[in-house]
Amino acid sequence: MTNPQWTEVDDYFTDTIAPADDALTAALADSTAAGLPEIAVAPNQGKLLQLLARMQGARNILEIGTLGGYSTIWLARALPADGRLVTLEYDPAHADVARANIARAGLDKIVEVRTGAALDSLPQLEAEGAGPFDLVFIDADKVNNPHYVTWALKLSRPGTVIIVDNVVRNGRIATPHPDDPAVTGTRDMFDLVAREPRLDATAFQTVGTKGYDGLLLARVTD
Repeated sequence: MTNPQWTEVDDYFTDTIAPADDALTAALADSTAAGLPEIAVAPNQGKLLQLLARMQGARNILEIGTLGGYSTIWLARALPADGRLVTLEYDPAHADVARANIARAGLDKIVEVRTGAALDSLPQLEAEGAGPFDLVFIDADKVNNPHYVTWALKLSRPGTVIIVDNVVRNGRIATPHPDDPAVTGTRDMFDLVAREPRLDATAFQTVGTKGYDGLLLARVTD
């Protein structure tokens, strides 16, 4: 579901207040050249992630779902020089592209790309004492969204911000009995958040160059 005017408005926002630079442009170009799906966040959404991380004063960020590292670059640029971002990517080929993009952006000293299933990497992070993370961005396979939010809580602290992307699914999120596992997983995630007393959350719809979708935004309570 797309609308040319949505793209026109997104382009205006991006050109006016969230312009691309060489590293971001190259990250998208190299991701496309490597055959990665063109599902990275839009530039103005990347800038939103960066602003949220800065407002949060984040020093330790976890990203679940790296793809080509485009959103990773936006988030890592919000960190101080001694900050840290751990990003988890299932596909080794995607992870290689992301590492190259992150290095070209000059962020490889503070960003670590871990390869493998996130549900294997997350227990390892817990065992290493990697948390608590100040911000968690979840943008991976939607079937496992409930598990990712559960792990985000385990690796959080009071005040941690958790962001989940692609929660509207072109409006299918409102379907009571969906036949799409991605929608089912996302609805299960909403049910989990709704009954979890440690989370204060909202969600909103977006339109733009990425079509019709939305985000869930949650804060871990005291």
